[in-house]
Amino acid sequence: MSARTNTATQVLFDAPGPKGRRRILVLSILSVLVILGVIALGLRQFAMNGELDPGKWVVYLRADYLAFLGKGLMGTLKATAMAAVVAFPLGLLLALGRLSRITPLSAAVACWIEFFRGIPMLLVVYAFLLALPAYGVNVPRFWMLVIPMIMVSSATTAEVFRAGINAVDKGQHEAAAAIGLTPRDSMLHVVLPQAVRLVLPSLILALVSLLKDSTLGYVVSFNELQFQGKTMVSITRYLVQTYVVVSVIYIAINFLLTRIALALDARMKARATGG
Repeated sequence: MSARTNTATQVLFDAPGPKGRRRILVLSILSVLVILGVIALGLRQFAMNGELDPGKWVVYLRADYLAFLGKGLMGTLKATAMAAVVAFPLGLLLALGRLSRITPLSAAVACWIEFFRGIPMLLVVYAFLLALPAYGVNVPRFWMLVIPMIMVSSATTAEVFRAGINAVDKGQHEAAAAIGLTPRDSMLHVVLPQAVRLVLPSLILALVSLLKDSTLGYVVSFNELQFQGKTMVSITRYLVQTYVVVSVIYIAINFLLTRIALALDARMKARATGG
């Protein structure tokens, strides 16, 4: 596992030499300084305009405001969870379909995957919001958001699963055949469990993508966190403060999911190397 990862890295990227590493270090330091400078200028500008006035921030500690944002957070988590519950198994089925030896099935699945991987999810949301009602097809606002999330995520997740299946050592197929398993049983009982373990960190990172996709709920007026933040701006008139609070909530959730993915990835590598 580790050897394959190192080989892939060497193929995709040239290892930098001493000069290259020094150049990367200098550029990294300059980038950090520029970012800190931009943040400092932004804070200075906010302070000059009174945006850092404590009175404009403590209002977000009020119970009714917290409950209002909490309702949006629950909507975001509900949409993300529902999309993941459907999209991930669907992505696995699509991956198996694309790997199928039945040419029409493989071609049809490939078309689905490439189409929804290439199209922005916003266009799919607008199709459910504007196009389908013109033909008499109306769905609840929750599903106007979740179904496009499922369609797009299932396509990208299918490629994750396909990569995981292809990453399983070919010797596993041969060993399964040697003990009398059919190709179907070999895939179901030998290959898939290993492939799922391999792609588990990537699936958690896919949750991060789904979480960000849920912000398009404001397009269909679904009460997710972004939409609640927009509504709160109209109530408080505090644009900067509201979106900073909303951004911090998103960053906290994404950071937690990313840490879980990294911890799982480290655990997988440790198991693969006998650590």
